[in-house]
Amino acid sequence: MSNTTTINVSGMTCGHFVNSVTEELTGLKGVENVTVDLNAGGVSEVTITSTLTLDPAEIGEAVAEAGYLVVANNA
Repeated sequence: MSNTTTINVSGMTCGHFVNSVTEELTGLKGVENVTVDLNAGGVSEVTITSTLTLDPAEIGEAVAEAGYLVVANNA
């Protein structure tokens, strides 16, 4: 069974940065797929599909390793 986690990441401006975040997140245990809806220079929505329930702290650390921040959902 797959779990889907959606986060918001600020500051990505191009595909290279999307690849950096994707690479870090796919390194987490259980992650099967990462999809990024890039909003250049703004807040981008990142959807993570995994076989395990992900720890929000681990997600935040992976995004930080790529040089970005997870931000609160303003919805």
